[in-house]
Amino acid sequence: MTTEQALLFTILLMTIGLFIYGRWRHDVVALAALMACVFAGLVPADEAFNGFGHPAVITVACVLVLSYAMQSSGAVDAMVRRVLPAKAGVMTTITLLTALVAVLSAFMNNVGAMALLMPVAMQAAVKLAVPPGQILMPVAFGSILGGMTTMIGTPPNLIVSGFRNSSQGTGFSMFDFSPVGLLVALSGVVFIVLLGWRLVPKRKQQGIEGFDTANYLTEVRVTAQSKVDGMRLAELEQKLEDADAQVIGLVRNKFRVTVPAGYRRLVADDVLVIEAEPESLGALLAELGLTLEETARADAEAEAKSESQDNAATEQQEDTDSGNGTMNSDDMVLLELAVLPSAQLIGRSAANLNLRSNFGINLLALSRSGNRSIKRLRRTEIAAGDVLLVQGDAQVLSSFASEFGCVPLAERAINVPDNRRAWLTASIMFAAVAAAALGVLPAAVSFAAALLASMLFKAVPIRKVYQVIDWPVIVLLAALLPVAEAMLSTGAAELLARWLLQYASAGSTIVALAILLVLTMTLSDFMNNAATAAVMCPIAISVAAQLDASPDTFLMAVAIGASCAFLTPIGHQNNTLILGPGGFRFGDYWRMGLPLEIIVVAVSVPALLYFWPL
Repeated sequence: MTTEQALLFTILLMTIGLFIYGRWRHDVVALAALMACVFAGLVPADEAFNGFGHPAVITVACVLVLSYAMQSSGAVDAMVRRVLPAKAGVMTTITLLTALVAVLSAFMNNVGAMALLMPVAMQAAVKLAVPPGQILMPVAFGSILGGMTTMIGTPPNLIVSGFRNSSQGTGFSMFDFSPVGLLVALSGVVFIVLLGWRLVPKRKQQGIEGFDTANYLTEVRVTAQSKVDGMRLAELEQKLEDADAQVIGLVRNKFRVTVPAGYRRLVADDVLVIEAEPESLGALLAELGLTLEETARADAEAEAKSESQDNAATEQQEDTDSGNGTMNSDDMVLLELAVLPSAQLIGRSAANLNLRSNFGINLLALSRSGNRSIKRLRRTEIAAGDVLLVQGDAQVLSSFASEFGCVPLAERAINVPDNRRAWLTASIMFAAVAAAALGVLPAAVSFAAALLASMLFKAVPIRKVYQVIDWPVIVLLAALLPVAEAMLSTGAAELLARWLLQYASAGSTIVALAILLVLTMTLSDFMNNAATAAVMCPIAISVAAQLDASPDTFLMAVAIGASCAFLTPIGHQNNTLILGPGGFRFGDYWRMGLPLEIIVVAVSVPALLYFWPL
């Protein structure tokens, strides 16, 4: 062993130890490892940051933004509503959610897919009266399994493809991961839905007694395109029951009906006062084709002003004001404001304050625990303790809250449906996947072009592009790639591979493949999956070279092993996401995770030998 190799092994062991220790964030540890390699002369100083321009890093960043666009446009919400029956039982719900998240994870970042379905899983758990963890853990594991089926599903696949490109001149294509990945994912999902979910410890959700904003009272308008146009009110109420919502008022021709009869037929321009859970608002609007009253009012005003030929300068300014009520503005956020007892808002209404014209703020809904109000929302007097769902520019909302005595709560992830954006976002994502899969463009270029198109066509707000990128992951990848290259250039990977062959596998190619897979899975359970892939890829290439075997087989084993972290809450971000909501402890994951990892090994080794012959 040379001095350089000894130094590199020391740095790697310390890095892995710090990853497992978990005191510092993974990106900080990775950057420290890179700097240590530079100071030790293992990585040239002028090449230290080449990783930030690596195609895998660029692709990961672009996929994160495109995943956010899919989420915020409501495209995935629409899919969930079509797939999940309203009255599904526990096993059916787990089956459909786990299968759906696996499919989504194949074409978008699996962390983003998990974030999309977590609220759905939580609501389903409450409705079915089961511990949330029994649904959350199957969905989390399903998202991990689905991610391994395509190149863009998870960062390890992109890293593996990058190493193949470095060693052989070409990377893997979009669906090269699919033959083995699909078999493993299908086997894993079948196990989860038939037996695995029953092995999940039944824990109570932590913090479930926390703050609850109760139901919102919100106004929605029936349009000529609404599905409820011509429907009897009783029929609508039956549809609303499944979403725990109800109609508590009707406004027609400016007259308010406090207790509308069920036989009434709804017509265009009716305004319904609906009581609904905050998380149900977006789904209700999309399913029934209804429009928020503030949005309809703003659109009508904008149309009227565009037809007027008088006072053009004033019209332009007013159009800008009314544009604050639209749902497509790049600067719009949805925020909850809790009204303090001393707030200046108390006793005043949105109409009285002229919220939209004076402040550029839309009042979309109001939550008042214990009491209902069936007055028009704009004219309802605000009381202490009310929670207001408002829409506007983030800075404007912050200033308004400070001036009028409100406490801003966390932004609500309520996806107000936008069919145009949903179709546009889905089309852009499909085009990017197709271009990369067919080899028309390299993956990094294809997804970068898709990101540019998303910004140009406003499928994703420009101000959100840099906010939704998971920068710690980007820094982690960019910092570890030069370290992994140093393993090849110093011969450290070759030395480790030789040890693996001589003392562990006894020269057997199949045994070496299985050991590499298990070792990668084990590391991935205790350190970031992208870091695991970056560390193990050079070893895989060296093992294949010494056995005179195809490196593709061993690289694919690394891709599978790095993705399959099911034993701990720290091995994958999706496992961490469910730790609190599921009420889990550190040792709860192995109960379903250990048999699942055994199934992964049993299925993937024969599949690798069949689809990627040695």
